[in-house]
Amino acid sequence: RSVGHRRPTTRSSLRVRRRRLKLLAPREAYARWAADYPPVAHNELMRTEEQAVLPLLPITSGRSVLDAGCGTGRYLSRFHDASRAVGVDNSPQMLAEAGRAFPWAELVVADVRAMPLSDASFDVAVCGLCLGHLPTLDAPLAELARVLVPGGVLVWSCFHPFGAWAGWQRTLPDGKHAVEWTAHAYEDHHRAARAAGLVVDDVREPRGLTSDGSRRPLVLVVRAHRSY
Repeated sequence: RSVGHRRPTTRSSLRVRRRRLKLLAPREAYARWAADYPPVAHNELMRTEEQAVLPLLPITSGRSVLDAGCGTGRYLSRFHDASRAVGVDNSPQMLAEAGRAFPWAELVVADVRAMPLSDASFDVAVCGLCLGHLPTLDAPLAELARVLVPGGVLVWSCFHPFGAWAGWQRTLPDGKHAVEWTAHAYEDHHRAARAAGLVVDDVREPRGLTSDGSRRPLVLVVRAHRSY
């Protein structure tokens, strides 16, 4: 069953494991998915995540903004009036789609754990539904903190760890493959943030409608700033 409406109208979502799907590493999965991955929130999970992330982002007009793990540019689309908007992703195929949609953005093929970006070069950073594809949070949060100016704001989101206990999978549109992901508990986020010199300002666990009719936390969203 999909996490979303009873009769999903989207091509993908988190699904409860009912049959064995072949797990793909994120880079391979998104290479296959890129051409059909729109730069908008296209399922219940993503809509729920966006509704929690957007209010936590500061004003970005006239500021330097980083979208780490940007995919096809879902958040980049909102930074058109930034003084500088950079999208980083390790999937060339996803970035190619983002480049066609948002030619004004700077796009960089890189791992969020090792970005070829200068220290203290961004006022704001967002990392949406990316860190769950990494085994630990320490390296990516340290790298995101590095590129922020002192006082700079970072908002990131992950699939809620509840999903691992419930057996959710992020399935590709073919229904045969799922993307590997790791459940990171809240204490993992807090510990890694503190080690990176980030001060957590807010945490959200928005609920969404699941196929059994209940409302459960779908994502974990954290806002922090780099300490001075």
